[in-house]
Amino acid sequence: MPHLVLIDGPNYVFRAFHAVRHNLTNSKGEPTNAVFGYVQMLRSILKDLGPTHVAVAFDPKGGTFRNEMYKEYKAHRPPMPEELASQWPWVHDVTDAFKLNRICIQNYEADDVIATLAKQAETRGWDVTIVSTDKDLMQLVSDKVWMLDTMKRVEYGADEVKEKWGVGPDRIQDLLALAGDSADNIPGIPGIGPKTAVQLLEAYGDLEGVLTHAPEIKQNKRRENLIEFAEDARLSYRLVALDYETPVGVELDDLEVDGPDRERLNELFTRLEFRRLIAEFSDDEQAPAATAPQAAAVEEARPEVDNSPREDRLVNDEASLTALLEALNSAKLIAMDTETTSLATHDAELVGLSFAVRAGEAWYLPVGHRAADLLEPAPVQLSLDLALKTLRPILEDASKAKCGHNLKYDAQVLRRAGIELAGIKADSMLLAYCLYPAKYPPKMDSVAEDYLGHTCISYADVVGKGAKQVCFDQVPLATAIPYACEDAEIAFRLTGLLRERLEKESRLNRHDEIELPLSFALADMEWRGTRIDAVKLAELSTRFGDRINELQTEIHAAAGEEFNIQSPKQLGELLFDKLGIAGGKKTKSGQWATGQEVLEGLADEHEVPRLILEVRQLSKLKSTYSDALPKLIHRDTGRVHTSFNQAITTTGRLSSSDPNLQNIPIRSSEGREIRKAFIAEAGNVLIAADYSQIELRLMAHYSEDVALCQAFENGEDIHAATAAAVNGVDLDEVTGEMRRRAKVINFGILYGMSAFGLAKQLGISRSESQAFIETYFERYPTVRAFMDNTLERARELGYVETLLGHRVYVPEITSKNGMRRAYAERTAINAPLQGSAADIIKVAMIHLHRRLHEELPQATITLQVHDELIVEAPAAQAEKAAIIMKETMESAVQLHVPLIVDIGMGSNWFDAHQL
Repeated sequence: MPHLVLIDGPNYVFRAFHAVRHNLTNSKGEPTNAVFGYVQMLRSILKDLGPTHVAVAFDPKGGTFRNEMYKEYKAHRPPMPEELASQWPWVHDVTDAFKLNRICIQNYEADDVIATLAKQAETRGWDVTIVSTDKDLMQLVSDKVWMLDTMKRVEYGADEVKEKWGVGPDRIQDLLALAGDSADNIPGIPGIGPKTAVQLLEAYGDLEGVLTHAPEIKQNKRRENLIEFAEDARLSYRLVALDYETPVGVELDDLEVDGPDRERLNELFTRLEFRRLIAEFSDDEQAPAATAPQAAAVEEARPEVDNSPREDRLVNDEASLTALLEALNSAKLIAMDTETTSLATHDAELVGLSFAVRAGEAWYLPVGHRAADLLEPAPVQLSLDLALKTLRPILEDASKAKCGHNLKYDAQVLRRAGIELAGIKADSMLLAYCLYPAKYPPKMDSVAEDYLGHTCISYADVVGKGAKQVCFDQVPLATAIPYACEDAEIAFRLTGLLRERLEKESRLNRHDEIELPLSFALADMEWRGTRIDAVKLAELSTRFGDRINELQTEIHAAAGEEFNIQSPKQLGELLFDKLGIAGGKKTKSGQWATGQEVLEGLADEHEVPRLILEVRQLSKLKSTYSDALPKLIHRDTGRVHTSFNQAITTTGRLSSSDPNLQNIPIRSSEGREIRKAFIAEAGNVLIAADYSQIELRLMAHYSEDVALCQAFENGEDIHAATAAAVNGVDLDEVTGEMRRRAKVINFGILYGMSAFGLAKQLGISRSESQAFIETYFERYPTVRAFMDNTLERARELGYVETLLGHRVYVPEITSKNGMRRAYAERTAINAPLQGSAADIIKVAMIHLHRRLHEELPQATITLQVHDELIVEAPAAQAEKAAIIMKETMESAVQLHVPLIVDIGMGSNWFDAHQL
């Protein structure tokens, strides 16, 4: 039976654009990432599905018949990025060169083309696969029609559609009519989401059934909205309906697959500089070779595809354990991974360990799997005690090299089990981050896809989703083995490939000397955690709550009426309709904007916005910190254990999560009060060490500006020095207001602030702010030269580098879109400064971690927040610990100006931070 594959062209080109790294260009600087991803998808479809017939549907330019029905249809979508728009001609050319039917019908969407062809093929009994992720197309799924997400390797039949949405394909249209679709600006019914829509459809059958029975619904708001917005739902129903009579202009038989036009593909791939594709589709052995820069660009992006089967070995008896030990003892490099019951390391029980010592082979040693229910026998496996006793000599042997993906987690899991993992030589997560930091976070699935062309088994495929999800210890061995073995074997292959690529670019030291050693320090910090005073936080929660109630009363009095202060809609109506405050702007939904920036602009004009801002700040402090932190205190350790994210930010800075301790506000007195709840153990103190004006010092270092460097060498107040310079006065004549403005200028320059932005921040005219900036650059002339040179180099390379080699990619620095280009330029100027500050504190943490371990083992780093480190030490050793901290941090790197660290100590973070 013929097999027709219908490809949703726009859907996949957009996905490719966002999935493939944005700095992939040819040697002319033309972006090629979207077309590269699209080509890979076409190759995969033709190879894996083996279709007899194929069509690729595209959207026409301009609107369609749906815009005539509803002018707001898709009206809110932003313009297509210039970097993507420029690749569409190539997408069309590639489609034609593969000799696939490219169909685009005026006034109809690609979805309508697909719907029409799918129904025609289904009527003739053909098998149909729709390649898309568009939920609208799920209406078409039937016994003969399937949907396929090729990137995630997920196939949707009727059962899978119902599992995902709660209704079958025949009710997708009704569901979308009720819930609406923000992506396409389809209104639906306010307050009705997909889950509620499913409940209503289960109760009343279809859309009209729901609308007919709306008066019977008990929930007041739901009933009112269903009645009031019934016509919106009916309009939405028509908008999401697919047109099965689209004049597609072809017959099904015309869609038969023919071989590609290799000569045309060769020309295109040569132009695009896809070197390996040139070789693959060449008609002769003398295909044009890519130039050196072309080859390098393509080599970096092209996955190393290896589809050979992997041999997975189960270790659950004495013989297989002996074989594993022989393999590990003779290995030059051991890749390992742990399977556990939790992502929280202090709760994680070991379920199994996997190992790989060569590509194409892996071992899984289960130790904690249990039967799915009481009636089934437990799986045959070795005991945890035996496994750990046997593996301990290898795992704790520093001479046996080990690698893995995010081993910071596995090291803590093993520590909880009584083993100190040693010999870690590589981490494929960190290698991937060092190679290309802009593609974050480097999870194994995405790294394997990018560099090995391999699609990993997803965790959800193994443990299930939602109510059906089980803990990993309940996963049957037959399912667990390939998943666990894959983790170790992929880590082994990635380690070799990524190390080789970094070595070729002379960037391997970034991994070996900074990121990997830092992960050891972070693992100890996470394990140690930080002590929290739950009583203090409870007091703060009560205080914040009382103040919020007082503010609500004040707000109602100032407004002259009561209203829901948590409702942006009611707040907007009060401010701009009832109180008549000028300057309001409406969102695309027609509602008044009441965000932070809007209210800050109105705070001097009326009491209500000022008080609302205070409520929002206190509510955030209460919900995020004073209410939440006590719940995160671990029952066994009595501490809060955050996770430090080492491979997420583009600048190289660390972040933290669960909880996020990087963003505790310190400008408000209430925010500073939160720090009082971070305390030391009895008999200990906290020591806070903070780099002084590190980014300004880095600007002096990079620019080598004589006046700026001299000011730091002399220990001058840099903001006062700048104030004196831009105001043309002596230092002793600088006023507090002058210094305040100079501080804004100093930091504004770092972040590429424009004259407009500076004027807004200082509350002065644009001409005054422009004069300030010009005077600044006259005083520090080589700062301007540094900025200009940085931008020039960024345009040439597509990235900037920090002091110690961390790359920050700025692909849009040559964009034709002025806003995108300006943002990239600001990033290019600031990233070397902010990223180098991150470099410095990382090096300081590595050295401080080692020194404390050797000299004061009872003192430990507990927190890192921006440019600050917190150490907890016995009170008797605090002075010595403070000296070590200051020495280590100030000598982390050598700059043209001195690094200065301010030190404070106390029983809590607030007191220690009174520097």
